[in-house]
Amino acid sequence: MLPWKRVLRPLAALLLTAAAVTAPATTAQATARAAGAPSSGWNDYSCKPSAAHPRPVVLVHGTLGNSVDNWLGLAPYLKVRGYCVFSLDYGQLEGVPFFHGLGPVEKSAGQLKDFVDKVLAATGAAEADVVGHSQGGMMPRYYLRFLGGAAKVNALVGIAPSNHGTTLNGFTNLLPYFPGAGDLLAKNTPALADQVAGSDFLDRLNAGGDTVPGVRYTVIATKYDQVVTPWRSQYLSGPDVRNVLLQDLCPADLSEHVAVGLLDRVAFHEVANALDPARARPTTCASAFD
Repeated sequence: MLPWKRVLRPLAALLLTAAAVTAPATTAQATARAAGAPSSGWNDYSCKPSAAHPRPVVLVHGTLGNSVDNWLGLAPYLKVRGYCVFSLDYGQLEGVPFFHGLGPVEKSAGQLKDFVDKVLAATGAAEADVVGHSQGGMMPRYYLRFLGGAAKVNALVGIAPSNHGTTLNGFTNLLPYFPGAGDLLAKNTPALADQVAGSDFLDRLNAGGDTVPGVRYTVIATKYDQVVTPWRSQYLSGPDVRNVLLQDLCPADLSEHVAVGLLDRVAFHEVANALDPARARPTTCASAFD
């Protein structure tokens, strides 16, 4: 029998990987759908922003997500409302198809920078708005703070973002009891290690304040989040910040971490409000039918 440490090290990393982010159930079909993204209306580089919606929207998927599956609900929702919508893949690991957002968050932010530049060049817009789910709501903050993104982004909307990391309901507190598990996690899935509450990456990201001048921030959280915990850690502090709890808008909304980004039209309605606050309409349970 193998020594218990050799068994528990990979087991701890595996459990953290599985618990930290839940991929959409349909991800196995991502290859077939990837070709359908442009025809479904988004990632259309001929799209020119309208006077009503002058900024393109860049969607940033979460950990273990991709540019198609994460946005099968929200991208069409925004497109039919007149937005030019784009989504990228980032954080790819060699030999790991479909499941992205696993590479170092700092490197992923560089990929976002290049993608935003590409979108702005194609659309002719001076700025973009960024909407991200989970890691995708947190990672752009590195781009804004350290890579010049504040000059090119008007608003950042985070849906269940890992802004201050996660404890996974206390699970990450157990990592020190499994020698080597943290190192294994950092080596094989750096983005997961970066998102553990108290990580070196998050300390650097949040040092000196959560926000940068010139960008509007919105955080949309659900109290039923079982991945980014405690859910209040998603909130930001600083000027031009709006923190929203879905259950304050619709007490009947039971969405957890995955559903809030994939199919929650109450959340989608609040995203639309954040993108166009001048035309915002109250978000209620009835917004699910808009």
